[in-house]
Amino acid sequence: MDSHSSSPLQSPREVFPDDNDLFFVGGDASIEVELHHRPSEVLVTDAGGDYPAPHGFEDIFNICYLESKKSWAIAAPIAFNILCNYGINSFTTIFVGHLGDVELSAIAISLSVIANFSFGFLFGMSSALETLCGQAYGAGHVEMLGIYMQRSWLISLLACICITPLYIYSTPLLKLLGQREDIAELAGKFSIQIIPQMFSLAINFTTQKFLQAQSDVNILAWLAFVTLLLHIATLYMFIEVFGWGTAGAAVAYDISGWGISAAQVIYIVGWCKDSWTGLSRLAFKELWGFSKLSVASAVMLCLEMWYFMTIIVLTGQLEDPILAVGSLSICMNVNGWEGMLFVGVNAAISVRVANELGSGHPRAAKYSVIVLVTQSLLIGILFMSLIMTTRNHFAVIFTDSTDLQKAVAKLAYLLAITMVLNSVQTVISGVAVGGGWQGLVAYINLGCYYIFGLPLGFLLGYKAHLGVQGIWMGMICGTFLQTVVLLIILWKTNWDTEVEDASERMRKWGEPE
Repeated sequence: MDSHSSSPLQSPREVFPDDNDLFFVGGDASIEVELHHRPSEVLVTDAGGDYPAPHGFEDIFNICYLESKKSWAIAAPIAFNILCNYGINSFTTIFVGHLGDVELSAIAISLSVIANFSFGFLFGMSSALETLCGQAYGAGHVEMLGIYMQRSWLISLLACICITPLYIYSTPLLKLLGQREDIAELAGKFSIQIIPQMFSLAINFTTQKFLQAQSDVNILAWLAFVTLLLHIATLYMFIEVFGWGTAGAAVAYDISGWGISAAQVIYIVGWCKDSWTGLSRLAFKELWGFSKLSVASAVMLCLEMWYFMTIIVLTGQLEDPILAVGSLSICMNVNGWEGMLFVGVNAAISVRVANELGSGHPRAAKYSVIVLVTQSLLIGILFMSLIMTTRNHFAVIFTDSTDLQKAVAKLAYLLAITMVLNSVQTVISGVAVGGGWQGLVAYINLGCYYIFGLPLGFLLGYKAHLGVQGIWMGMICGTFLQTVVLLIILWKTNWDTEVEDASERMRKWGEPE
């Protein structure tokens, strides 16, 4: 797997020392290396080429250091960006919660069910750009990034039109799902009022992926932070000062959505001169193939998101649903905070893999996967240890009920296992996006989650009378199976072939004319 003599970037290497003991490894793209202690140990610096094969522990350490530096420079701002976006929803719910219990329940349902569905689907649609923009950037076709983004705009806006009826008819849908009439009416009204925000996601997510592919992510963190602060101020003004109630919350939500989208577009047009060359007719080329990859990305992500939502629905049918749903919701909330960090890691690994495959660097793609999967596993083990250490206490943050605290303590070991599995699974999903394997992973998710995990959870929870623990055990088994299958695929991956596939994808979907 590590022999790449057939690649044009892997021509025979010759090493020529100069007076400073610095060496340059030959090839189409040079890599600067510094000799340490003995000739077999090299420090690879980021000078635009693939890694040479490591010789000894110090080489491995240096590769880990460089990959960590590159990956976390992307992951940290993206995680902060997601945290700020999460804060927009949280503060909207907090301000509305002071208006009354019905208002709180209605807006929480609208945001967690209706808006969360469109969020997941559109976020998944835009993930196709992580593959295409990342590989195009790595291949040096930076002028194609803007064209890919325009294609994604067209497809995502069309998807928004298709999702709009879900918002318009959310009231009868929520009543059908058993929601109380007054809550369903208000939730449906609020959902209609936030339709503009849903359309802003088509611009927001695509511009995010465009900038991520170039590792230009610090601007995303700053814009998200400023938007969160302005959102809080706008909520206060519209609800507390003007007294507009839930309508004021909806207006603030819409303004924040379009504000951050417009700011990102302005930044791209004004400062991304190489990758943004203006509107182009090439945006209408290969729309069908682009759409298939976008839908595959959306299905892959949504199957994961809906899996966890389905667990909550199943739990709600147990004999003591208040205690079961409450304890599971607390655990999922804790798991969600860890998930924000790994969304950043997911984005980082997809960018690294896509960039390196597009550049024709199979070793760099492979090593970036190994480094981040290992680091993420260690982080997951750290979170598992924290949960098990505080299992009898951390629920106090969420509830004063001793019954709920005891129920959460009983679920703590399942939460700890889930955190470890998610730490690895999320990274591998990012690898799939970077490599363009979305369709394959969608099928794997369908089989592991819905054909294996959910039925097993139903049997354990209802037939074996294990309750919420049984349902969650089934979910964990499905996630474990999916993680094992993806790890096997990674183990068997021929990264030279992935480089060739990336080159073919660039030729098929829009090399510059």
